Amino acid sequence: MIEREREWPSADVGVPEAIMAFFRFLHTTCVNKVAGLTEEQARTAPVPTSDVVSPLGLVKHLTAVQRQHFQRHIGGSSLPLLWGAEDTTLDFRVGPQETIESVVAAFDAEWVRSQETLAAADWAATVSVYDRPVRVGRLVVDVLQETARHVGHLDIVRELIDGATGE
Repeated sequence: MIEREREWPSADVGVPEAIMAFFRFLHTTCVNKVAGLTEEQARTAPVPTSDVVSPLGLVKHLTAVQRQHFQRHIGGSSLPLLWGAEDTTLDFRVGPQETIESVVAAFDAEWVRSQETLAAADWAATVSVYDRPVRVGRLVVDVLQETARHVGHLDIVRELIDGATGE
């Protein structure tokens, strides 16, 4: 897998457009963080306190986050959950049949759905999230900050695996 071109978000857009542009930027950054890794490296969890925080595990988790918040909460979809109620690390776990290609393809597909859902959503509307009301725009920003935080984790994990640094 080769790195993808990234475009820095324009300074001449409104807030919703800027949020979506940063999501695109972060999505591409996540994909680029696994580019150039071997399958073994992409599954490596180099942080001694966690056996699930691998590059692929982080990408899988972000796929699950988008599914839960954008599709299920905002879009009202009945798509299946990608994480487990009993095992809170299930969405980070990489199965033996999963590959860099398959995990990135699932992430890309979820991102396409997310863009469609968010384009159709009323960002000022309120949705129920874990039995409490939340504005759609606020939930979108929550997911943006979680994505950015996990991109930072990807930076660290990638550096620990092969020394690669940068965006």
